[in-house]
Amino acid sequence: MDKKKILVIDDDQDLALGLKVRLRANNYATVFATDAISAISQAVKENPDLILLDLGLPGGDGFVVMERLDNIESLSSVPVIVMSARDPQGHRDRALGAGAKAYLQKPVNNDELLATIRKVLGETN
Repeated sequence: MDKKKILVIDDDQDLALGLKVRLRANNYATVFATDAISAISQAVKENPDLILLDLGLPGGDGFVVMERLDNIESLSSVPVIVMSARDPQGHRDRALGAGAKAYLQKPVNNDELLATIRKVLGETN
């Protein structure tokens, strides 16, 4: 069975490193982008199964990234889970309205994150 590939788009290097360790330990392949511009090129290049997206990014926020992904046919169906430290009041509804499959408040609980990833990917284990 091929590993599912997750693109992590976040400018927090410590968080990205922690996610890399956790996701790989749970048999996911990981690729990274640290800003809105490289996020789109990485998504096109890597064709991930799932995207974990921070809203606060250099070069354009996560909403801009979601809009751009939605306009690229090969990426428009890739599920996005938003992880943000921003006030969820308003941001959660806006993210879900923009097509995110889930909205997680940072700091994200590891078990909740993995359960959400499995649910969004349709994994039953």
